[in-house]
Amino acid sequence: MFRNYFNIAIRNLFRNKGFSLINIGGLAIGMASAILILLWVKDEVGYDRFHSKSDRLYQVWSNDSIQGKIRSMAITPEIMAPSLKTDYPEIEEATRVRWTRNLLLAPQQDRKLMSAGAVVDPGFLSMFSFPLLAGNEQTVLKDPNNIVITEKLAQKLFQHDDPIGKIIKAGSVDYTVSGILKNLPDNTQFSYAEYLLSYEKETLAGHIDKDWSNVSVSTFALLRPNASMEVINRKIRRIAPEHAKDAGTESFLYPVSRLRLYDHFENGIPVGGRITTVRTFFLVAMIILLIACINFMNLSTARSGKRSKEVGVRKAVGAQKHSLILQFLTESITLAVIAGLIAWLIVAISLPAFNQITGKQLHLEYSNPYYWLSGIGFIILTGTLAGSYPAFFLSGFKPVSALKGSNKGVHTLITPRRALVVLQFTFAIVLIICTIVVTKQIRYGENRKTGIDMDNLVHVFLNDEMNKNFHLIKQELIASGYATSVSKVMSPLSENWAYGLSLRWKGKPENMKVQVNRYTSEGDLVKTAGMRLIQGRDIDLKQYPTDSTACLINEAAVKLMGFKDPIGQEIFDDPDNFHVVGVVGDFIQESPYMPVKPIIIKGPKSWTGTVLVKLNDQQPLAANIAGMEKVFKKYNPAFPLEINFAHDAYASKFGNEQFTGKLAAIFAGLTIFISCLGLFGLAAFMAESRFKEIGIRKVLGASVSNIVVLLSGDFVQLVVIAVLIASPVAYWISQQWLKEFYYRITPGIGIFIAAGMLAIIIALLTVSSLAIKAALANPVKSIKPE
Repeated sequence: MFRNYFNIAIRNLFRNKGFSLINIGGLAIGMASAILILLWVKDEVGYDRFHSKSDRLYQVWSNDSIQGKIRSMAITPEIMAPSLKTDYPEIEEATRVRWTRNLLLAPQQDRKLMSAGAVVDPGFLSMFSFPLLAGNEQTVLKDPNNIVITEKLAQKLFQHDDPIGKIIKAGSVDYTVSGILKNLPDNTQFSYAEYLLSYEKETLAGHIDKDWSNVSVSTFALLRPNASMEVINRKIRRIAPEHAKDAGTESFLYPVSRLRLYDHFENGIPVGGRITTVRTFFLVAMIILLIACINFMNLSTARSGKRSKEVGVRKAVGAQKHSLILQFLTESITLAVIAGLIAWLIVAISLPAFNQITGKQLHLEYSNPYYWLSGIGFIILTGTLAGSYPAFFLSGFKPVSALKGSNKGVHTLITPRRALVVLQFTFAIVLIICTIVVTKQIRYGENRKTGIDMDNLVHVFLNDEMNKNFHLIKQELIASGYATSVSKVMSPLSENWAYGLSLRWKGKPENMKVQVNRYTSEGDLVKTAGMRLIQGRDIDLKQYPTDSTACLINEAAVKLMGFKDPIGQEIFDDPDNFHVVGVVGDFIQESPYMPVKPIIIKGPKSWTGTVLVKLNDQQPLAANIAGMEKVFKKYNPAFPLEINFAHDAYASKFGNEQFTGKLAAIFAGLTIFISCLGLFGLAAFMAESRFKEIGIRKVLGASVSNIVVLLSGDFVQLVVIAVLIASPVAYWISQQWLKEFYYRITPGIGIFIAAGMLAIIIALLTVSSLAIKAALANPVKSIKPE
């Protein structure tokens, strides 16, 4: 029986090549799009959930009351991890994680490179499931002079030699390779670590910061089996204030498996995060697949006139309705199998480009049997869904009516088909509107005044040699004409590396806790960064020796502190006090969509880690870069120079929104394309069902343009209905997304008009060829049988 159904399906496939190709093509594109999105969703959902002990892994977070609101932070005091492990028996293991970046040198191979790694406690590898290719996870980090490297880093430094036991110099310290890690997967927060160093070295040297009010590292804890997170949270809630009175933070454990998707807190309560994006794109995948199935339904029912007599004959000779349903489902599943194979090919070809957009390394696991089973299930489900409506529709014809060719269902534009087309275009228009909103919001953020002049502004991260020779480097860069100004600062201008909660100033209310971002400059910052100097002057240690404790503040800080005359005011940041010498205009240091925070820019007494360089705009950029490399190599020969442009650093702030916008645009285009295939099927159905009507109209004097307008008008009505339904839905979705941003656009009516007009134009272009063809047909052919 099934063999017979299959043979009929193949025969119909070749008999109607045009419809079959459109059916298969639409399904293949829809399935390929859904597969790509589902691969991304699977990767996001699996983020740090692959660890064998993931159900017992937690990160320690802190809640702090700042200006009446509770702020949640994923950083803790450095002393937190050893205290948790020692004082709480429910905690099996704990580790600190501090990111680091060093020049790594393999002296025996004479190879060196800059690489990122992590400083962790010895129990790190027993907590997280990062397999070792060589070494013992219990001992590789016990020795403070050991280093564990990934196989990728081993290949870079040692090529085919065995690295175990060999020396790697990190900065100025020698480490012995004790283990080789299998390359870390992309869906973990530790993915960019190429090596691990032990905290034991700093512990033995007495360099651990024991100040409970100073938060600086990430802390992770592994609970013992059957230990309760709620019980532990009650015990450690006041751990910081118990050790230091001025540490007002409350601590709590948060599951590592939820960090990626549920990291957004409001007043100390998790309210979502990236999970919103994941759910949105999962819904988009389902919508695209549904639209492809709707397209299949429309094309299949458009051929109902040709299949009605076949159904009538089969019923007349005794075929039951369920057997006809099974036959049509077999046909749709057969087409779905072919479409699925093509979809898999499309995915394999487009995956590298998709990975470039998403910043991931997604792949098809051909060796995983679960992938094959899920793929087969996906194809069968799609084929069943796509073929369900045509199967019940076609099998419902009455034998006598079908044989006479008088089925109303064949010659009437029935409501379900109209609804399906409206549904298709509703989804497509929603995606178009949302894409436009995302694009406009990104441009709004990009066009916001940054408060600094980023043209020809670059930064270089400091190391010991560079720091020692900074004044010589600065002098030579300016004297050689490669730069017009140089400043040594804490961090790139677009990043915040430190903030204070306990700063004090005259007139500050008692017990008022506010966040003030900390920054550092040794001078010439205003000139180098092109900041607006509102009052006073820049920090200048040459002319003013007391400027080691001088500071600049921004306009937001002046407003917060209530200074009427800021110059000369004192700000206390224990154990130091600073005097204000200047006020600079607000500049964007963090998110371009959020208000600028108060900033104190302290003098050279504080720590610095970056060099800002304003390149000379009077000569070519390439000449300036080459000159910079020459100067830095002269005073810093061991370290390769990495130059970072301020424009690029600022542009990286839009990464998440640009990712959302790109994917939305791509899948909106695919949705429109598949929807147009559905319209093509409906147009074919109408041309077929109104063939005689068109002939009679032409005989009675109707022009080609009259008939084209007649046929196209029905489609315009459907698209207009879709626009009316989609607009409020898209507006609500856009508002939900935009409310995450303080600085945001207000979607105007022009966006909805533009999206609606675009959908109408696309629909008209799709059906116009069929409408014109039908209008130009010889009327004799249509009315001759009458």
